[in-house]
Amino acid sequence: MPSLHNPKQNHLINALPADAFERLSPDFELAPMELGESLYESGGRLTHVYFPTTSIASVLYVMRNGASAEIAVVGNEGVLGVALFMGGETTPSRGVVQSAGYGYRLRAQQLQEEFNRGGPLLRLLLRYTQALITQMAQTAVCNRYHTVEQQLCRWLLLSLDRLPSSELTMTQELIANMLGVRREGVTEAAGKLQRAGLIRYSRSRIDVMDRPALEAQACECYAYAVVRQEFDRLMSDITPPGSVAAAE
Repeated sequence: MPSLHNPKQNHLINALPADAFERLSPDFELAPMELGESLYESGGRLTHVYFPTTSIASVLYVMRNGASAEIAVVGNEGVLGVALFMGGETTPSRGVVQSAGYGYRLRAQQLQEEFNRGGPLLRLLLRYTQALITQMAQTAVCNRYHTVEQQLCRWLLLSLDRLPSSELTMTQELIANMLGVRREGVTEAAGKLQRAGLIRYSRSRIDVMDRPALEAQACECYAYAVVRQEFDRLMSDITPPGSVAAAE
């Protein structure tokens, strides 16, 4: 594996006990994840799960007419393809890369075999799935009650939390697809934030200039950090002694 990339950059993989990591490590495949790339399609058979490391992916719910809206965002804290270990091989959602980078993928058979051992990986993935359901529920409420500008602030902040810099590479069309709104709405909201000095937007690049002000503009969905607190609560005691995470 290239020295700049390591599966343990993903927090879930890093929390595996050493023996589970040793069993799975030969099967982790380094996967370049390009902006806008589809990792799996609605209704399609899932063949892999993806553990992002330096990339971010969105889980989109797809309507029959092709319209979509983001229901969750996954970075190096999580995994895409939960349907594989929750009892299904297909899902009505779609997985799309929203910030280019890398991740690791694992074939369905390898994941299911380890999951069916009933050990630490099962507990780890079930805890993560509960946290993911919390994020989906909050996203649904946010999309219903908050303005496009507030949603954009929340979305930018969630992305920044999963990246090492304050720069995002993203087109307005892709943001509109993520938020489930018209592109004109994103243009107007981004323009307001830029005029206020919170962001600088040019072509497909967004630089966050004033994060505290952006946080102040965001809705309570981000400000109260409900999802983050739930994730921390669920995952805080999951790393056993002698694990990969504890060893570093």
